[in-house]
Amino acid sequence: MKALKIYTASDIASITNCREGEVKIGEKVQYIRSLDEIPHSNAPFVLIGIPEDIGVRANHGIAGAASAWKIALKALLNIQSTSFFTGEELLVLGHFEFPDPETDTLDHLQQTVSEIDDTVFPVIQKIIEAGKTPIVIGGGHNNAYPIIKGTSLATKTSIDVINIDAHADLRPTNGRHSGNGFSYAIKDGFLSRYAIFGLHQNYNNNFILQAIRLNHHIYPVFFDDLLKSDQPILSSWNDLLKKTGLVTGMELDLDCIENVLSSAMTPSGFHLNEIRKIILTTSKKFAYLHICEGAVTLIDGRHDQSVAKTVAYLVSDFIKSQNSMH
Repeated sequence: MKALKIYTASDIASITNCREGEVKIGEKVQYIRSLDEIPHSNAPFVLIGIPEDIGVRANHGIAGAASAWKIALKALLNIQSTSFFTGEELLVLGHFEFPDPETDTLDHLQQTVSEIDDTVFPVIQKIIEAGKTPIVIGGGHNNAYPIIKGTSLATKTSIDVINIDAHADLRPTNGRHSGNGFSYAIKDGFLSRYAIFGLHQNYNNNFILQAIRLNHHIYPVFFDDLLKSDQPILSSWNDLLKKTGLVTGMELDLDCIENVLSSAMTPSGFHLNEIRKIILTTSKKFAYLHICEGAVTLIDGRHDQSVAKTVAYLVSDFIKSQNSMH
């Protein structure tokens, strides 16, 4: 497995569009030559990409999640550097390069996902041990597992997660894919309390609903109930957040947002501004942020460039909101 491509100053400069009289985030972000330098950077946030959709394909999904990282990074680096977010807060580490498996059989795809797990978690562990907050842009939701594992090993405790998602991703643990990252994290003792915000009743099967019912450490909030409720979405979010502990990761599957291109794209979901409001107003310090499943191009030919700007908004919102707690 090819591992991590660490970005140089010229990698970052090549996708930053400089204009006279303006300063872009890409002109201010930090970069390093090796993982050992992470502790010496004063940037509290470390950005890393996992552009793969092997886990999505192993879960019978539509490939395309590999396409989001590069274009989302470009959108992020070309935000204006201002006092709200200068760019110096962010270390752009690079991205993982995973070659496609030689055969597309289910067994081979699932085996490759396990290999991806083993490559990703030590890097996440290193970032958190250095006292930094990883921001991961995917990729499939299978990568929740190595992120949770790396965070748990670094903090020497099983962690909590709040996942904004239409799907619980609690499918059986019989081969790794994008639909069972949380099942494996619970089974392996890395994930303690699991809060899910915005589940769709129509798209979680009976096995998953039963798994939720039987585990008192899983807290679901269904999108259908949010629609029926008079309560503002924000207060439901804050109620759920109170159920999570000191070390909590934030997962955001872009298929929970209306009309965002993804393998499980939905016409009914949160509006982008609702998610932005949740992130901007949250008073909890998160161990990491993982944004996954978005695509610029799907293998079936659908294409939407706006995903890049969506991701850039969410990352910059997270940094602004969390930075006030550092």
